[in-house]
Amino acid sequence: MIKHRGFPGRLPGTDFQFTIRRPSKAGATPIKARERYADRRPADRRADAGFMAALWAHFGDEPFERGNLDAGRLSWLFGREVVAAEDPFDPADYEALLRVDEARARAAFPEVFDAADGGFEAGDDEEDWA
Repeated sequence: MIKHRGFPGRLPGTDFQFTIRRPSKAGATPIKARERYADRRPADRRADAGFMAALWAHFGDEPFERGNLDAGRLSWLFGREVVAAEDPFDPADYEALLRVDEARARAAFPEVFDAADGGFEAGDDEEDWA
């Protein structure tokens, strides 16, 4: 399992985990698309935006290996802003390739990509998030 050096381990000031420390002996937790409802807590929405900001800052639109990225956090974005970069895709493989779908990510998390206001801050709260 590749460890993405320099990638934040969690959302600053919270317990929202972005990475794992070591591979599971039982194998990688499968990534699956999870439904995001509009009534999610603001802290959960900030965690999603913070994770997207970290993905974009670290990988941009280039394919990346899942590695030590947290399956639970990836699952909140998978199938929408984060998509499989290979076919066939194995959702339970640490070496699976993913990529950020920039158009969908910009639509869902404009604050992450908006350089005009100085970019994303972990304390920002997007009221119109869906």
